[in-house]
Amino acid sequence: MSYPYVLLSAAVSLDGYLDDTGPERLLLSSPADFDRVDAVRASVDAILIGAGTIRADNPRLLVNSAERRAARVREGRPEYPLKVTVTAAGDLDPGAKFWHTGGDKLVYTTDKGAEQAGRRLGGAAEVVPLGPDLDWRALLSHLHDVRGVRRLMVEGGGTVHTQLLRQGLADELQLVLAPLFVGDPAAPRLFGPGGYQAGRLRLTETRRIEDVVLMRYEPTAPGTGPLPAAADRHWLRTACELAALCPPSPTAFSVGAVVVAADGTELARGHSREGDDPVVHAEEAALAKIDPADPRLPAATVYSSLEPCARRASRPAPCSELILRAGVRRVVTAWQEPDTFVAGADGTGILVKGGVEVVVLPEYEDQAKAPNRHLVG
Repeated sequence: MSYPYVLLSAAVSLDGYLDDTGPERLLLSSPADFDRVDAVRASVDAILIGAGTIRADNPRLLVNSAERRAARVREGRPEYPLKVTVTAAGDLDPGAKFWHTGGDKLVYTTDKGAEQAGRRLGGAAEVVPLGPDLDWRALLSHLHDVRGVRRLMVEGGGTVHTQLLRQGLADELQLVLAPLFVGDPAAPRLFGPGGYQAGRLRLTETRRIEDVVLMRYEPTAPGTGPLPAAADRHWLRTACELAALCPPSPTAFSVGAVVVAADGTELARGHSREGDDPVVHAEEAALAKIDPADPRLPAATVYSSLEPCARRASRPAPCSELILRAGVRRVVTAWQEPDTFVAGADGTGILVKGGVEVVVLPEYEDQAKAPNRHLVG
């Protein structure tokens, strides 16, 4: 499955509560930040909110700047991003502003909810049933594969943000902190209870915008098992970027690798022909920098732009064997090794036989191949 890049956008006051805390709506963002949000909306392919947010806020969810809308059209994109909502029951208000402004609208719901949503909305939106339950991975896959959405902005509410974060499907969190205190204990919270990713998020930007502060975060903790998490995509992209640092060779692939602990801590990284070693492989270079007794290795994930090698002439042990010896039990890669140098290479088979979970993210194959075009065309 391929998913769009998922960006969560939220605002919070100093004591951790969202707005809508009284009869008069409490605005947390400043005028300059509203303009920033408008620019983000103009940059994405689709904007998603939960049905509860439509009921509570009755938003139009538009790109307000005429200049930004014109720029979208010049780029060959629709004037407005696709507007998306999610509902289990299909209980939607056909009079809401959401349905009567902007461009195309899309509703994801359950099989049961689709009947009611279709009846209430008529032709105001396309209704897509996802089965007996709401399945976020199926939803994101449909957006990517069927609707061509590559960047998705999620503006809430808290239930939607919570579900995407808990399932490891959010690539980025944009959080705006407002200098306000909200003392109402019944005020809605930004995120709900539940199990979130291990470890710390990575802070990628802080920016003052009038009297509020924008903070941008990325997840770091690898996924578990066969299902990829957003952090898996971040780390594999890093491995592919490392491959581009390799000195070109007519007789070996350019590969990058990163070893990441379960809490998102980077343990080591490496790339082919690193340093003064003309034959070292990426996974070999990375693992050599880690104490073999490091207790984090069994729960770590190895990210490699190319499938770990199954056989090699330059060293006694191939990288697939080195990974097994290190005790790592999860590998994420982008590209299966071609027959260019070793016919029938199957590093994945060796790893799987040894009890390793191997996850392949083919959407990064082209990036992994890029520094090897002279070898594979």
